[in-house]
Amino acid sequence: MKLQRAELQQQMQQVEDAVAEALAIAGKLGATSAECSISKSSGISVGTRMGEVETVEFNQDGALGISVYRDHQKGSASTTDLSSEAIHAAVKKACEIAKHTSADEFNGLAPQALMAGDIPELDLCHPGDQSPEYAIEQALRCERHALSLDKRIVNSDGAQYGSHTGFKVYGNSHGFLGGYLQSRHNLGCVLIAEQDGKMQRDMSYTVARKTDELEQAEKVAEDAASETLSRLGARKIDTAKVPVIFRADVAGSLFGHLVAAISGGNLYRKSSFLLDALDTQILPEWLTIHEDPLIVGGLASSPFDNEGLATQARDIIKDGVLQTYLLTSYAARKLNRQPTGHAGGIHNWRMTHSDKTLQQLCQQMGTGLLVTELMGQGVNLVNGDYSRGAGGFWVENGEIQYPVEEITIAGNLKDMLANIVEIGGDVDKRHALHTGSVLLDELRIAGV
Repeated sequence: MKLQRAELQQQMQQVEDAVAEALAIAGKLGATSAECSISKSSGISVGTRMGEVETVEFNQDGALGISVYRDHQKGSASTTDLSSEAIHAAVKKACEIAKHTSADEFNGLAPQALMAGDIPELDLCHPGDQSPEYAIEQALRCERHALSLDKRIVNSDGAQYGSHTGFKVYGNSHGFLGGYLQSRHNLGCVLIAEQDGKMQRDMSYTVARKTDELEQAEKVAEDAASETLSRLGARKIDTAKVPVIFRADVAGSLFGHLVAAISGGNLYRKSSFLLDALDTQILPEWLTIHEDPLIVGGLASSPFDNEGLATQARDIIKDGVLQTYLLTSYAARKLNRQPTGHAGGIHNWRMTHSDKTLQQLCQQMGTGLLVTELMGQGVNLVNGDYSRGAGGFWVENGEIQYPVEEITIAGNLKDMLANIVEIGGDVDKRHALHTGSVLLDELRIAGV
């Protein structure tokens, strides 16, 4: 069962008509301005456990959200029913709510001049087979193969396969009305291994817009098994101050804190360690972060943001210097700046990296800690203090010696970002932010 593009296109056109209707009703009911959006998705999710089917879920989500403004008062409502009567009722409710909200001078639509014009085709939608038979086969192939690989793999938290297609539509009373199709497919597996009475758990997964770009089920299983088995025999280590490598699959979290620190909400609330950091050096001079929302087929590509603003390629950080904040229209007005097209998040961040493998980075580090797991939320964005539980591997003379667990790594994000030594070429491409493993000069490790 595959939802064809033509059918999706027809559904999107019907939703665009509903959005246009909602905006027209808002005008008739006296709204100064209005905006309306819907992200609709349908598909299947299958879960298996210990080689047996555990769940089969058919998903269909998507509610029409309408926000109206009466001068600077805002009211919002939503409906999953796209009949004319339901849309009229939702808009009327939003208008009534707006009458009773406090005025906020920063409320309103994004600037009309910055709305997206022509919407490029970014090839973001590739429907896959969403039949239960196919989805079950993928999950079972993955998990059963994983369970057969090593007798130390004694249990499983299951394999999951998902395939979803849909579209996003946004319109506002500036006259903007646009939409685009999208798809997403994923397969993952979580395993539990035992040795000497002690258990370890780890996983692997793959995600893509096209099903034929997913890793094969057997490859996901083998990666999950390798990750899990490598953790067996984990030890505690002494407290120390040493160089640290964040492996590529966890290094994204380091830059995720950077995203939060330069995002408008934290800036206008004055809850960021990078207040007033625009045009200052926050990363090493060799490091540039480039964003390109218009990459054809990109996992985080988008021709416009959640406010209808045109997205554009730009350097977020150039030669270590912060070039822009990430601002919605509300945050931009609060900060007396222009919005940047980041309502809804970042788009395809790429950063300067070497061609070094993880093994070569370990050799460059010499002796230190390779982090492959992070736990807890010990990050203070106000002052940059960083302290999180971690697991990984102890490295000596450039070679991995043994797995480690039950440790805490600590530092300050401002120093950590400024003192990145190198980024490897082992880039993890499963997220909006592509990075290789990151070598930091030194962090505090609290062990035994």
